[in-house]
Amino acid sequence: MTTSVPVSIASHAPDPLDQRAYDWPALLEGLQQYLRLRTTPIGMKMFATVAEMESIPKIRRPSSVHTTDQIVGQASRLGWTVGITNDDLVGPQCGAVIGLHPRDEQWLSGDRMSGVWFETLEDSSAHQHAMDCVPFGRYQAMAVSPLASGRLNPPDICLIYATPAQMILFINGLQWSGYRKLDWGCVGESSCADSWGRALSTGEPSLSIPCFAERRYGGVMEDELLMAIPPRFLGPVIDGLAALSRNGLRYPIPPYGVQSDARAGLGRSYS
Repeated sequence: MTTSVPVSIASHAPDPLDQRAYDWPALLEGLQQYLRLRTTPIGMKMFATVAEMESIPKIRRPSSVHTTDQIVGQASRLGWTVGITNDDLVGPQCGAVIGLHPRDEQWLSGDRMSGVWFETLEDSSAHQHAMDCVPFGRYQAMAVSPLASGRLNPPDICLIYATPAQMILFINGLQWSGYRKLDWGCVGESSCADSWGRALSTGEPSLSIPCFAERRYGGVMEDELLMAIPPRFLGPVIDGLAALSRNGLRYPIPPYGVQSDARAGLGRSYS
């Protein structure tokens, strides 16, 4: 299978003006062929104006107040194309991560989390300061949509939900060419800052363990991890997965047996 936009993993600078064409059917076919994803891969895109967001074909606008997790879930679980502004979000925690609400003094204080998620106000404030957020003032709106729709062309980032076994092979594909060690953090609650917050603000592939709110409100399954990744990396990931597959390294990963003689298996996978 031929994929598009073969960019090395070393090319990690943000590319917000990227208007290259992506072969979404080929990329999605590759993800399904090599990983058998059960959750719809989606894109997320930030907009400088509300009018730009509302010009997306067949976009839905919320009639109720939601968390960003719910908006993401509407795209990944229901297949909707949804656009929001800060007024559609339940509070500043959601808006700040995607740059629609300022990280002001009250937000940074962490007072709303003190005694609930963290023992002290100091702990809560340290958590807020640790979060990766899109700088405030650049954007007025955000939209999410299944990649298969092609409506966000291209999205700023793609969101890939996968089980741990699927995710490690995705990462192996990412590291196949132009290898470098990938380092991620965990802020705990508000882990959307570790995924879409970090990927949007840095242009880096960003893995997270979805938090309580993402699972409670966004429909994330308890065995799913989330990779937020700029679309330019997807072509190399698919090429890497194809190479690994040719070497017999495929999903699902068949158990070898905890009491078997490991030498025959190791000889094929680690020659």
